[in-house]
Amino acid sequence: MKTPSEFSDIRPFEPEELPEVYNRLLASEQFRQVLNYLYPNVPIEAIAQKMHQCKTSLEFQKVFAYPFLQGLIDKASTGCDMDSSAIDNTKQYTFVSNHRDIVLDSAFLSKLLIDNKFATTCEIAIGDNLLSLPWVRDLARLSKSFIVKRGLTPRELMQASIKMARYMIFALKEKHENLWIAQREGRAKDSNDLTQKSVLKMFALGAEGTLLEKLQQFHIVPLAISYEYDPCDYLKAAEMQAKRDDANWKKGPMDDVVSMQTGIMGYKGTIHYHAAPCIDEYLETLKAATDMSNGQLLDAICLHIDKEIHRNYRLYANNYVALDELEGTTAYTDKYTAEDKAKFDAYLEKQLAKIELPDKDEAYLRQRMLEMYANPTRNYLKANA
Repeated sequence: MKTPSEFSDIRPFEPEELPEVYNRLLASEQFRQVLNYLYPNVPIEAIAQKMHQCKTSLEFQKVFAYPFLQGLIDKASTGCDMDSSAIDNTKQYTFVSNHRDIVLDSAFLSKLLIDNKFATTCEIAIGDNLLSLPWVRDLARLSKSFIVKRGLTPRELMQASIKMARYMIFALKEKHENLWIAQREGRAKDSNDLTQKSVLKMFALGAEGTLLEKLQQFHIVPLAISYEYDPCDYLKAAEMQAKRDDANWKKGPMDDVVSMQTGIMGYKGTIHYHAAPCIDEYLETLKAATDMSNGQLLDAICLHIDKEIHRNYRLYANNYVALDELEGTTAYTDKYTAEDKAKFDAYLEKQLAKIELPDKDEAYLRQRMLEMYANPTRNYLKANA
């Protein structure tokens, strides 16, 4: 399936482009260092031969990404699974999820789609701010990423949004791909996961019909992602203090790279993905609400997606410990043991010790980290009340 040329600057690579992409990657010193780390005793020529045998991005994912992710799950977690019982593995969907980890949220989803007998993985929306290194950009597009352009003027942003929405519909309908996009731009640093209306507005720019008919063409599935531990929790807390102390603070060029590295290699405990039912039927019920403006409809749809994500979280002992500690209560002691609490408190101390700031505010940082683990609990309890 040849992708129209209008999408050339944002789409993943086509099969015929892969040999040249492999050669570019293999010529990159940084990429070779990554390969040497992953495959310490394997000659580069053997890896190159194996890469060139992969004729599509899906084959590359199955041969290289899948075993890497399985190895990561074995080393840095106590298991990773997905409940996809509410959806049909013969259909294509746009998965809209909460966003915890820059790289792994979508990478694990692709692996789990294979495990759950879907015909293909998913194409991934990724911001170009994460793709400043040429070899990283090549690897992302090889791994079925399509590019979200950041830092544009309002006029450029509108044009880019229309193009991206049109591409997404093309990928769903013509390429028969699944898609993944975060429910908001960037990760929710405090884990209070709320869908940005602008994401749904962007979808609507690329389709025909009423607002509800446009959104139905995306076959949106709210996806809840639950990590027992977030390896980047201390980095997020440090960023919050940096912004608190300096209104003009901006992330440095390596900050996202450090977050990606920490998120990939750090310990995550148990990982669970839960797909809610596709919202197409819910959108159908809204068609009777003729008195609602498009703005009100978008608000209602965001709330529905949020509730579906929140009610499908998997909560762990530390989520309840964090809420009790934050609120100074013992309301949820039936959900954890004294040992669970001691273990989580020790974990927080270890993470806090990693933070290096000139005026390190331990009390503030600990509060922010507790919020990261308590907010999913609050939202889950509210959604399931």
